[in-house]
Amino acid sequence: MTSDADRMMPSTEPVMLLGPDGRPTTAGTGTLPPPEDLLRGYASIVAARRYNEQASALVRQGRLAVYPSSFGQEACQVAAAQVLADGDWLFPTYRDTAAVAARGVDPVEALVLLKGDWHSGYDPYERHVAPLATPLATQLPHAVGVAHAARLRGEPTVVLALCGDGATSEGDFHEALNFAAVFSSPVVFLVQNNRYAISVPLSRQTAAPSLAHKGVGYGVPGEQVDGNDLAALLTVLGGAVARARAGEGPQLVEAHTYRMQAHTNADDATRYRSDEEVAAWVGRDPLTRLEAYLRAEGVLDDERAAAVAAEAEELARHTREGINRDVEPDPEDLFRHVYSRPTPQLEEQRALVRDELARDEAASGANVTTDTRQEALR
Repeated sequence: MTSDADRMMPSTEPVMLLGPDGRPTTAGTGTLPPPEDLLRGYASIVAARRYNEQASALVRQGRLAVYPSSFGQEACQVAAAQVLADGDWLFPTYRDTAAVAARGVDPVEALVLLKGDWHSGYDPYERHVAPLATPLATQLPHAVGVAHAARLRGEPTVVLALCGDGATSEGDFHEALNFAAVFSSPVVFLVQNNRYAISVPLSRQTAAPSLAHKGVGYGVPGEQVDGNDLAALLTVLGGAVARARAGEGPQLVEAHTYRMQAHTNADDATRYRSDEEVAAWVGRDPLTRLEAYLRAEGVLDDERAAAVAAEAEELARHTREGINRDVEPDPEDLFRHVYSRPTPQLEEQRALVRDELARDEAASGANVTTDTRQEALR
């Protein structure tokens, strides 16, 4: 526990380095990230936006069961993936498919869960990305557990756990912060405050000055950042990851952003927010803001922008073709991944399924033979 109360207090206003018009702000604290980092982030945001568009289209086509879009929040997603080292872990929510893809997971596999297929769709250990979590905040204690284990082993691993503003109202959020603080676990909590927990506005979720202030009661330092400013996100999140890696314990970052689209395709956002409210955030778009800055600095031109757009279109094509590809399910998958050593009950169930399939196959073969004979008689 730290006795330095001032160190835990977040800034009174979210840290912003680039204004909505793309110009560096005079009030911002910290140095802008290198141009190459911002250009890399720009390409990732363009890809993430196209990914969101393609996934939403796949829902309308009936290829995905549901899709929680992160349209407008892409800077948070991209920054979360970009500030981590190869050996670090990312713990996403159901809305963080863009972050998962930016971390290097096949974008098709990142959507498998939302298609209704088995398990998470990807190997968590390959890219150090935990499965997408649909229940609110349940991934946070798991993230702390991984960070705590890394600390016990003496590994330099940092875990970055994503959640939304609604998750801060769940018990798992508070338990995770408390455990992480007591055991000085190297974990960074990134709260994407997009103003709504489905239809519940932030004002009905908390009376705290900010969500970043929630760390104070647990001894976790917090910070607020403009979640639509990639430069500020890379700086603030990068600093939080560095402190956690240096042994300074858990960090809490609240990113102020906005969910431009509905909660999911099954939600009607017009029932609880106005078009005027949404329009007010259009001018704070993270993509246009960053593009304006990069063009003004001469880092981005039309040729490079076209190349980035082409790469994003290729990602969309790969995603579209991968999701549209029908996969023949294997009934054995029901039993392969339940226990490392199958129980007698599981083996009994497997035998029953095998027997039923064998009888169905035999009956099908008999029907084919009968049909063939009848056709010959004609």
